[in-house]
Amino acid sequence: MPTITNQIRRLRFEHGEMTQQELAERVRVTRQTIIAIEGGKYTPSLELAFRLGRAFNVGVEDVFRWNEDSEYGSVNNAG
Repeated sequence: MPTITNQIRRLRFEHGEMTQQELAERVRVTRQTIIAIEGGKYTPSLELAFRLGRAFNVGVEDVFRWNEDSEYGSVNNAG
């Protein structure tokens, strides 16, 4: 099954050791939501994913990574 990982903890520390609470306030969620996302226990909505990227001035793909190694095989654009 594909997995989604995130770089939130690393990005927080690269941005002045931003706390989970500070990030939560910037993206308008609770600290508990940030903890769950950071720990891989919750996948955010697309809107929240974009807000998280904006909080760090990076794109969504710099915050989240999708591991395609799954039962579905890799995706290619061959047609």
